[in-house]
Amino acid sequence: MNHSVQTFFTPVGTDRPPNYEMLKKEHEVAALGAPHNPAPPTSTVIHIRSETSVPDHVVWSLFNTLFVNSCCLGFIAFAYSVKSRDRKMVGDLTGAQAYASTAKCLNVWALILGIIMTILLIIIPILILQAYQ
Repeated sequence: MNHSVQTFFTPVGTDRPPNYEMLKKEHEVAALGAPHNPAPPTSTVIHIRSETSVPDHVVWSLFNTLFVNSCCLGFIAFAYSVKSRDRKMVGDLTGAQAYASTAKCLNVWALILGIIMTILLIIIPILILQAYQ
């Protein structure tokens, strides 16, 4: 019967026996040998696209729809804002920006016309009352 006896020596300068991980590593190095890889290690670079914020102007469009809906521009702007949000959810940022730009333009015109109409609705009755006095 062939018996092999292994004697483990403790590392110099320590008074405790070597642990299992160190023995396992030494055994793997002895069995496999030193790594022989002539090629330099390669690295992989992953570019993660940052989320570009495309404003969809839904809140502004909703405000214009509910309060200043002159010539139905607020409602049309709201429809374009929802389309912009849908395009953004799908990942089509170019389409989202196009719809958002149209919604912004419509919102600006709805707001300007709403302000002008509000001012005229205040000023014209005042002028008519002053004319009859």
